[in-house]
Amino acid sequence: MEKSERASRKTFQLRLEAMVEAIRGDIASGSLKKGDFLPSEKVYAGSYRLSNNTVRKGLDELVAEGLIEKVPRVGNKVVGRESERMTVLRFGCHVSLLQEAAMKTLVAEFHKRNPDIRIELIAMSPELNSYSSVKKRIDEASLDVFTMNYNGFDSFRENEGFGQLESFESDSRIYPFLNEAFTHDGRLKLMPLVFTPLILCYNKDHFRETGLMEPDSGWRWDTLFEAADRLTVERERFGFYFHFPSSNRWPVLFMQSGLRFERNGDGGFVADERKLKEALMACRTIYLRNRFPMFLSEEDSDAEELFFNGKVSMILTTYLGLNRHERRAEFEYDIAPLPYLNEPKTLLMPVGLAISAHGREKESARRFVDYLVSHEAQMLIRRKTLSIPSEKPAAEWTGEESMYRPYRFHMYREIIPSFRSFRELNMPVARLGSLYKEAKLYWSGLETEEEAVRRLAQLLAAPAKP
Repeated sequence: MEKSERASRKTFQLRLEAMVEAIRGDIASGSLKKGDFLPSEKVYAGSYRLSNNTVRKGLDELVAEGLIEKVPRVGNKVVGRESERMTVLRFGCHVSLLQEAAMKTLVAEFHKRNPDIRIELIAMSPELNSYSSVKKRIDEASLDVFTMNYNGFDSFRENEGFGQLESFESDSRIYPFLNEAFTHDGRLKLMPLVFTPLILCYNKDHFRETGLMEPDSGWRWDTLFEAADRLTVERERFGFYFHFPSSNRWPVLFMQSGLRFERNGDGGFVADERKLKEALMACRTIYLRNRFPMFLSEEDSDAEELFFNGKVSMILTTYLGLNRHERRAEFEYDIAPLPYLNEPKTLLMPVGLAISAHGREKESARRFVDYLVSHEAQMLIRRKTLSIPSEKPAAEWTGEESMYRPYRFHMYREIIPSFRSFRELNMPVARLGSLYKEAKLYWSGLETEEEAVRRLAQLLAAPAKP
């Protein structure tokens, strides 16, 4: 009952936000002109399945923004700036950030403070991770501001595309390692917004039931598998699971093995074959040791859904990923550092904001980016989500919480020295994807370590296919 009520409230809030955004859009586009009266509150209540009182609350937001005014016994009149005087910014945003960064709420708050700027929120995903896709959008002038993760940043670097992006001044409030991750040739090309390390998440009740000690920073992978064996209950749950094929999961095992690729001058890569063998064996051991049922998941969020349904005791996940699933009231979980092989390393996954260097509204775009990384906006992310804000004072804030938060939420502060981006491997993210496809033959048991290393070394040495 409680879960359905939470879902109902969430849906209700989304309908209210949709109504307010639609009215803003009509005013910005000129569909509703200065002096026009809005449809009646009853019409909005029927269209969006809201109560009259709730509709009034939404309209009050627009009054506060100076877009409309209430005329007693008449209705609500548009007083906002006419469309030709309003700046419209096209904001491409990873669809996951609508939840992971409370992006719709942030945009609404920005509108209240900047009635002369209208943000056209464009939910996107894979496109924003590819230089060619983003470049096409920039050329079409269909993006002014957009979010970008490290995969997208790496794609821009490989294609020498940073000339398409404005540069930023670094902000001392933001964690230095985030500024470093998004710096190229001494210039900050993305303004950090949120970030997460790869972490271990576990069901506290399952650990209590089996009398196991909870994970800590000293856990190695063997320790995890011993615990997973005890936590597994046949036909009920797995002790440990993660979506192995994910590009944000398996590469961390290469990092922990100490592997690093070097360019060979011909457009290919070479690596210490002993370390390559160790890394391949580590991945295969983890894959076979846990007997992963690959059909259980098609993406990372599937593993998280299994976890929150009590079907898995431990998963690899991220702070961002914890936002995606409803937690039952009785469900208690916590987080811990990633187990390790040779070195305690974990994958750092930052998300930043980019401004098109060819946009016509750069000043307004900077106002928007400045707001998103302001203390006020970063605190909104901290309080309304489980994501880690880029601004250190907001991220490390402690006070009364408005939602469930793992007891060890601030654990990330203690493992910052273990953070590594994909840059640690010194290989483009896209090339890592090709490596995974080729390594599957060995991981499936269809060739020996020696055969796999010899074949992969030859493939890596060759230039990447266009």
